[in-house]
Amino acid sequence: MDAQVFWRVIGEYNSATWSVQIALLVLLIIAVLISYKTSIRFAASFVLGILHLFIGIVFFGIFGTEPIQKYFALPLFLSCGILFLYEATVKRNDILQKPNRLQILLLVLYALYPICSYFLGHQFPQIVTYIMPCPVVCLGISIYSLYPRKNKALLVLLAVWGLTGVKSIFFNAYEDLILLVCGMYGMFLLAKEVRINKEKSAKIGC
Repeated sequence: MDAQVFWRVIGEYNSATWSVQIALLVLLIIAVLISYKTSIRFAASFVLGILHLFIGIVFFGIFGTEPIQKYFALPLFLSCGILFLYEATVKRNDILQKPNRLQILLLVLYALYPICSYFLGHQFPQIVTYIMPCPVVCLGISIYSLYPRKNKALLVLLAVWGLTGVKSIFFNAYEDLILLVCGMYGMFLLAKEVRINKEKSAKIGC
């Protein structure tokens, strides 16, 4: 997929879904507040599931034109969405923890995504918005990192997409360096989770 196709898909998606994107962003903010302020602690992960399903079905399923979008990105985002919903169901009582400095930085970088895209010379509709594949994965990694228990399969999928931020060089999408940073953090979380599980297994073995 060349850069022109990349940005054309973004433009068509943004033109057709801008109002839905605003609604989903508001829903996400409300869900995070609910997770912190009420006993419905799974609200954030539930809405993250909806967002990833939306990206998979709409961005890649409807507006995607290339095989890599249909046969790699679409199933990846659908899988992430299903796993987020699964996590919201089986770990519904997990408390969303307060972010540390690094997690705050990642959330700030997510907030800067459209601003960075604008200053890099992109204008609506061919601009990176908050409810698009790369920002949504950044947000997924950042918010999911705040839950104490994590699904390794979900971390793998999120980190894999995060590492595709290297494409920023080839598609004139340097804002996706944010994605690469989040992908590296996703790999760190995965390695940490594997280490914790090994330590638990070693204690049980003793």
